[in-house]
Amino acid sequence: MANSSILDEFKTTHLAEEKIDTNRKLKVGIIGTGWIADAHMQSYLKQPDVEIVAYADLIPGKAEAFMKKWKQEGRVYMSGDELIDNEPDIDAVSVCTYNCQHAEPTIYALKHGVNVLLEKPMCVTLDEAIEIRKAEKESGKVLSIGFQPRFDENMKMIKRIVESGTLGKIYYIQTGGGRRRGIPTPFGTSFIAKDTGGIGALGDIGCYSLDMVLNAIGYPKPLTVTGYKSAYFGTNPKYMPCKEYAEAFGVDDFAAGFVRLEGDIVLDFRIAWAMHLDTPGDTIIMGTEGSLRIPSTDCWNGSVGGAMTIYHDLCGTQTQTTVPILHTGADLFDLKIRSFLDAVKLGKPAPVPSSQIIYNQAILDGICRSAELGHEIEIEIPEI
Repeated sequence: MANSSILDEFKTTHLAEEKIDTNRKLKVGIIGTGWIADAHMQSYLKQPDVEIVAYADLIPGKAEAFMKKWKQEGRVYMSGDELIDNEPDIDAVSVCTYNCQHAEPTIYALKHGVNVLLEKPMCVTLDEAIEIRKAEKESGKVLSIGFQPRFDENMKMIKRIVESGTLGKIYYIQTGGGRRRGIPTPFGTSFIAKDTGGIGALGDIGCYSLDMVLNAIGYPKPLTVTGYKSAYFGTNPKYMPCKEYAEAFGVDDFAAGFVRLEGDIVLDFRIAWAMHLDTPGDTIIMGTEGSLRIPSTDCWNGSVGGAMTIYHDLCGTQTQTTVPILHTGADLFDLKIRSFLDAVKLGKPAPVPSSQIIYNQAILDGICRSAELGHEIEIEIPEI
């Protein structure tokens, strides 16, 4: 295919709508009824083949209030384990707990033959991710991780550009993002406390940034990482709603890493919940035949900030090709939910597989461990 034809292909997208079989309804439970569970509920209610039958939350009365708010009926439990034990016909659960409680209910559900849609980040540590992967493989059930940006046509375009060969061999990537002020304090302290959040900006929005580029280049295995993290804003009452929030802050509000990947690729990464800057920089994917610039956004949440640019040579002349933003009007969260349900019903592979996201988690974990040790570390991921 001619180079111009390849570049023309980047200007189009193709969406196919599949018919949903409503003869068989999936029974779904929601574990953890905090704010992200609202997004799950909103999307599930749009699906004609779903019945929400049970809810679990460790805070007394919280699940009942959640159910009442959405004008739904169902059974309420105090833990995910209790829900699984008492709902033998349940097909799937959404795990919407705080970060430090992602692993336990996910593993329990998988071991008891229940499919899982696990919110991001996958968990807090690499050790937890390994145990989740083991439970998934032993169960044979679907486990998908909640990375809805994967379903954005612009994110898919990034992958298409890389896979087309237009950039040649990829050797360097700069990525990240952040918010000038964006510590998620309106939701209480579960995001910012060490014993519940576990990791801060690194896991909350950093996992999105990593997935954007790692998915595009085929998720090569991370080998080593040098990490840094800080909390200058979160621990300062000047930047927090109240002194109590600053005192409770126990995670990172900024993190950075320098990661060596298989295939002689270097990844330069940084992410922030708060900073004195509008952006830490655009995402750049550099290759031997061309480079791709992906504009950043003011409030990074896994999106593309504007038209992308390919820098390449054409007939011996340095040139740029603009890749316009694709607007489909699709709700990415709905696509995330639907893709998971289709995988469960139709026996399809997990749309966002843990076999990839364990590498994402290994980098997050490696940045944390390297930052605490003060030197570069090797990343070791066992075969599962």
